[in-house]
Amino acid sequence: MAFIIGVALLFAVNWPKIQETLRETRALERLFNNGEELPAGEGETAAEPESGGAPSGTEDESGAAESSDPALPPEAPVPVEGGGTAAAGGPAEETVSRTVYLIRVDNDGAVLPARVQRTLPKSASPLRDALEAAIRGPLGDEEKKGLMSLIPPEARILSAAVQGSTAYVSFSEDFLFNTYGIEGYAAQLRQVVWTATEFSNVKDVQILIDGKRLDYLGEGIWIGSPLNRTAP
Repeated sequence: MAFIIGVALLFAVNWPKIQETLRETRALERLFNNGEELPAGEGETAAEPESGGAPSGTEDESGAAESSDPALPPEAPVPVEGGGTAAAGGPAEETVSRTVYLIRVDNDGAVLPARVQRTLPKSASPLRDALEAAIRGPLGDEEKKGLMSLIPPEARILSAAVQGSTAYVSFSEDFLFNTYGIEGYAAQLRQVVWTATEFSNVKDVQILIDGKRLDYLGEGIWIGSPLNRTAP
């Protein structure tokens, strides 16, 4: 009994200090809150981060992760001798010179094939590449010299293959429409036939439209059989 009375007297004497300690530690609040932590802002201030820059790999205002290293620009093509290009440290693109025919009109008004050279990427379809270069027409000063292509620019090559000594070239239907009349039709055929027969294994050319053989192009120009440089 004397022990209990002594403890009670000690508690009573130190009660002010006990109250102050309970307020500072918020022991009663934690006790009646089942021991859960109070959220920042409710009775206490959230701790501020230490000053200094954000660590590598943090997110910026847009939410995108910052990289610790700056982005490197893509490697630019490096010009190489012969007209090809290559990525830095990579092999050069192989090119080949092809003879292509455009059209020129002489002083007497005659429409004649005009020979030009093109440096083209080396590929598995050289005939098609050369014909497409003919469709694209003059480059640089060639136009100033009066050179032109009379193949309708909308015409597309659907296929180009060689069987025996004959090249079979299939065009889209746009090949059928030439605004220059009969001379225009004859000229576009010359461009195709003369360009194709520059290849040593091609002696003549069979023109196809959408893969089909037609008898005539435009105003009665025969295309029902393979054509060589003597016709039209």
